[in-house]
Amino acid sequence: MELSNLSVATESSQENPQVSWTGRPIGPRPRRKAYILICLFAIALVSMPFYFWYDTWFGKVLPDATITEYLNAQDKPRRTQQAMVQIGERMSRGEVSARQWYPSVVALSSHPNADVRQTAAWIMGQDKHHPPFREALVRLLQDPGPLVRRTAALALAALRDAAGLEEVRGMLRPSLVMSSYAGKLTQRLKVGDFVNPGTLVARVGDEEVRAVLPGALREFAIADGGDVSKGQTIAYLSVDEAHAREALRALFLIGSASDADLVRPFLRGHDPQVIEQAAATLEKLTVPR
Repeated sequence: MELSNLSVATESSQENPQVSWTGRPIGPRPRRKAYILICLFAIALVSMPFYFWYDTWFGKVLPDATITEYLNAQDKPRRTQQAMVQIGERMSRGEVSARQWYPSVVALSSHPNADVRQTAAWIMGQDKHHPPFREALVRLLQDPGPLVRRTAALALAALRDAAGLEEVRGMLRPSLVMSSYAGKLTQRLKVGDFVNPGTLVARVGDEEVRAVLPGALREFAIADGGDVSKGQTIAYLSVDEAHAREALRALFLIGSASDADLVRPFLRGHDPQVIEQAAATLEKLTVPR
């Protein structure tokens, strides 16, 4: 009798399996080990990007030994930049401890990575009492990277040195996108599109032409499908607002009355901070004191 009842119960469970509220059969529940593995995997997905970001976050305070280590990390330019930013922050607070790394900063102004050279230029503009900084900045005015040259010119202006005046003036003029190749032009952007350094502007034949400076596309110098020769200008970019503001601040320090005409176009039609700085710079250049 008991065997009979067991048989009936088994058949009943097979005919009426457990179902969820959706009406779907409920399968066997995962074991506890599976739950733990799933949770660990989810935690890893969330935490790994955070730890990577934190490890390279420029705001992370580095001890002296780590700064020295990062400055010598030739194959890790971001860490080198991170260390230099920390040095710059110490310099801005007037901490004498930052001077121990001055020779390293000067050496890094010759680093093969343009971003590292640019950061070094920014750092060197914060101490006007260290002659090797000024010498390195003057050398960087001839750097192949336009952003490095601009940063060096602004740093020299902060030191009240007008050696980079022409570079500063150039920051207030539209920039050119030039082709290093010859062939048929294929436009990739529309007028008004904003570009950053590295943005693909056009193709010449099968080669890419990318922007080296920021700005909005004002116009193409060559029609779509037109012939381009090597070294020819293919597009014009407007002045970047952030670069304009910094250049106007530099002219406030090292400009002359002859720069007034270069400043006046920025009194209207620009970012409010740019307009405000243009007004202050123009007054400084034109009002006798």
